[in-house]
Amino acid sequence: MKKLLFVLITLLMTNASFAQKENYKVAFDKFQADYNAGKYEDIFNSFASVMKEALPLENTIQFLTALKIQVGNMDSKEFVRDNMGTYATYKTKFEKAVLEVNISLDEGNLINGLFFKPYEEPKEIVPASVNALDAYPEELAGIIFAKTKDLPVNTQLSIAIIRDGKTAYYGIIRANDTIKAAENQNRVFEIGSISKVFASAVLASLVEEGTIKLAGLVNDFYPFPFKDNIEISFESLANHTSGLPRLPKNLDLSNEVNPYKNYGKKEIDEYLAQWLKLENEPSTVSSYSNLGVGLMGYTLGLSQKTNYQQLLQKRIFDKYGMANSYTTSRNLGDKLVKGMDVEGEIVANWDFDVLFAAGGVLSSTEDLSKFLYAQFNPDNTELALMRKPTFVINENMTMGLGWFIVKSASGKDVHWHNGGTGGYSSSMAVNVEDQTGVIILSNVAGINEAIDALCFELL
Repeated sequence: MKKLLFVLITLLMTNASFAQKENYKVAFDKFQADYNAGKYEDIFNSFASVMKEALPLENTIQFLTALKIQVGNMDSKEFVRDNMGTYATYKTKFEKAVLEVNISLDEGNLINGLFFKPYEEPKEIVPASVNALDAYPEELAGIIFAKTKDLPVNTQLSIAIIRDGKTAYYGIIRANDTIKAAENQNRVFEIGSISKVFASAVLASLVEEGTIKLAGLVNDFYPFPFKDNIEISFESLANHTSGLPRLPKNLDLSNEVNPYKNYGKKEIDEYLAQWLKLENEPSTVSSYSNLGVGLMGYTLGLSQKTNYQQLLQKRIFDKYGMANSYTTSRNLGDKLVKGMDVEGEIVANWDFDVLFAAGGVLSSTEDLSKFLYAQFNPDNTELALMRKPTFVINENMTMGLGWFIVKSASGKDVHWHNGGTGGYSSSMAVNVEDQTGVIILSNVAGINEAIDALCFELL
């Protein structure tokens, strides 16, 4: 088949579980009806502003006309999966071909991403049949097996459970048809968006010593005005209320294998000066933004006349004894657990430049346990500052600095974040009042729903 034109505006890293939400079904049903009826202008009108700018009306009509010539009308569709909570994948039967169609929606349920490519049937994964976790408590072994038996061969999970002043580690690996125990608390995984918690920890440490103000503006550290004189505070970046989109418009996502690698100083400066546009009025909506936290970390580095990675090393990793946490996957050798996609194929690790704070950290459950234990020490005032609510999302969830704060069944606050990259999924939660916590790192992408469910069940 002739290579298809595609548009992909949004991608990668999660902050919540997904499943097939009704709003995606409604949006895709309408897209199908308008596409088959040739109502391309109506499809354009269903685009978010970022999509309209990337694919103006004339280009939209040209693209959809060419698509229909190649593959015909859309006959049927089948929801396949979510992709790290960011977009939905459908197996879509057209008259002349079967395509994979990915669609993403913004907060207003407008389309801000479309991606078409020939559909490939996923590899069938036969569930594991042998639970060889005999060394673990029986109930715990049953819970872990139930959540991991459908994952690919070579899946690893590294689990830490903090309770009664102690940490218990439960590692597992799938070998052929067997889920068995593994000692992997010192093995290194990409932790994805859990990195955002550390970005806020760096911010809070600078606030506590009086170097930065939460209400201070990132604008002050750039030698040029931001587009339309938009002002952005550090606090709004830490709690996702800045109004910034999830990703910058000038991020080139054609490199799906390593999407953040080439986004550097030139690109972020260009974005702030020429492309900056808010999706929401600041401090009115908490809208998750990789761009926002990446910008925050990069600016913190500028503010201290260094780079963010060095700040992170000095203020967090060194302070809390996290000697097995890293800012790059290079030279890690056998320490690194190789990441896989949902079909069990090994994928490349991600590299970051200026957006590192959004998802670039690699760590182990042993190191992350040290960070959770530090939450219980009242002398760590910067960590207490992070845990304070700064914005109400709904009756069950508020935002701290970097943390999502959710209510447990007993009404207690649980501080939580998860993460996902091209080859890893993770979840971390802590109940400071009860001094309990759970950390789960995995080497499989796109399984955040299962990892989060396991995290909260264990907590």
